Amino acid sequence: MSAVRLMRAIRVSQFGAPSVLQLCPDVAVPQPAQGQVLIRVHACGVNPVETYIRSGAYSRKPALPYTPGSDVAGVVEAVGEGVSVVKPGDRVFTTATESGGYAEYAVAAEDSVHRLPGALDFTQGAAIGIPYFTAYRALVHKAHARAGETVLIHGASGGVGVAACQLSRALGLRVLGTAGTPGGMQLALDNGAHRAFNHREEGYTDQIMEATGGRGVDVIVEMLSNVNLSSDLQMLALSGRVAVVGSRGPVEINPRDTMAKESCIMGVALFFATPGEKQECAALVAAGMEAGWLRPAVGSRYPLGEAARAHHDIIQSAGAAGKVVLLME
Repeated sequence: MSAVRLMRAIRVSQFGAPSVLQLCPDVAVPQPAQGQVLIRVHACGVNPVETYIRSGAYSRKPALPYTPGSDVAGVVEAVGEGVSVVKPGDRVFTTATESGGYAEYAVAAEDSVHRLPGALDFTQGAAIGIPYFTAYRALVHKAHARAGETVLIHGASGGVGVAACQLSRALGLRVLGTAGTPGGMQLALDNGAHRAFNHREEGYTDQIMEATGGRGVDVIVEMLSNVNLSSDLQMLALSGRVAVVGSRGPVEINPRDTMAKESCIMGVALFFATPGEKQECAALVAAGMEAGWLRPAVGSRYPLGEAARAHHDIIQSAGAAGKVVLLME
């Protein structure tokens, strides 16, 4: 009987502050069951939603203990029975994992594993999953954005924001982006935004309205609804839509603002995407990588053992600048 292989992984045994993310050196390497893929992880993306889950404040709570992380990039180590899409040695990225991505090895279902082109490195691969699939769901499946419309990416310099800028530009939209720092504004411009605005500046919403000739924007992809939703409703054009991607608390709005524009506020949760919707998004992501416009912007990198610091920084940072990634090396 072969010895159990061990790996380093982050384990969460109780919900709470970032300090509950504990590095364990002797976790058993998971084995792929039927229809599953075992990946040797090189990098794993850190998403804000993982901090909400870890804190215990999210609507869905995993059974304890657990390993966070859905967006890994690495090399296929082994495949379970019936897997035909990938083989050992293939470079891949995931949109979900079964065992958790903050680890040296992770198991994922075959339909969550996608090939990573040679033009993208593993840190970029770890920045694709939740950001691009969420951005596509917000823009296409929920807001039904159409070529020629104007979109505001409210928080355009983080993982989802950069993805939304690139996707919006590829879909033929006029793209306005906001960020909290000059570096973040430049990142938005470098990744598809036609105009960028500093959302820490007094009167920036007036500048956005001026940029639309007073008409307003058709679609807003909103990363921080608890701060921005009320002003979003006032910036919308007639029949405008706000796609809520992120919120960190309650907010007061005047429902009359929705009546004035016959506007719509909709929540976005990748969790509810159907298999068909995921396939559609994967096809566009693959086409974007092939064409070259899909280029994930990687920001801060942390070793696996500093996952707690990564969770602190992604929420407390002065301004996002690309995707936060954990490295296994």
